[in-house]
Amino acid sequence: MGVLMRIRQTSIDGAALAETAPYADHRGAFSRLFCEQELAGLLGGRRIVQINHSRTQALGAVRGMHFQHSPHAEMKMVRCIRGRVWDVLVDLRAGSPTFLHWHAEELSPDTGRMLIIPEGCAHGFQVLEPDSELLYLHTAFYQPAAEGGLRYDEPRVDVRWPLPVRDLSMRDQNHPLLSSDFTGLEP
Repeated sequence: MGVLMRIRQTSIDGAALAETAPYADHRGAFSRLFCEQELAGLLGGRRIVQINHSRTQALGAVRGMHFQHSPHAEMKMVRCIRGRVWDVLVDLRAGSPTFLHWHAEELSPDTGRMLIIPEGCAHGFQVLEPDSELLYLHTAFYQPAAEGGLRYDEPRVDVRWPLPVRDLSMRDQNHPLLSSDFTGLEP
């Protein structure tokens, strides 16, 4: 069964896309969602310590942009298991060559893609198909005191959402804009 992951780098330093082609036959299909051995080069000794699942109902809804501050910063691996989303990461790392750049990928079960988001990057997504579901793999435990956020409409980043933005949580609506002297998150 040839169910190997193909890893390719994105336009953001340290972020990657893992692609898996499902094995299909007359009974259905089989897909590998995670393989520590194939992802070892990206994990660099990190472990997956938490797996989360989200479901978002409304077309055009945006969740994010979320991250955790150091020392609880986390690498995230995000895969859409139902529906379709526009998955976005923004580099907030001080000194990064891609500081304040963003990258997006359309994720769906059909694409077999998983976006790998390094520590120091904010993550969010927009629902392109109602009732979309995401599976998140995290390398750090959620710490409420360490959570941070970036506004979905941050002018210094200018993410181009494919649909009109709607259905934001109060938390996401109230993330502050970056100050003019923001030089990045420290590791």
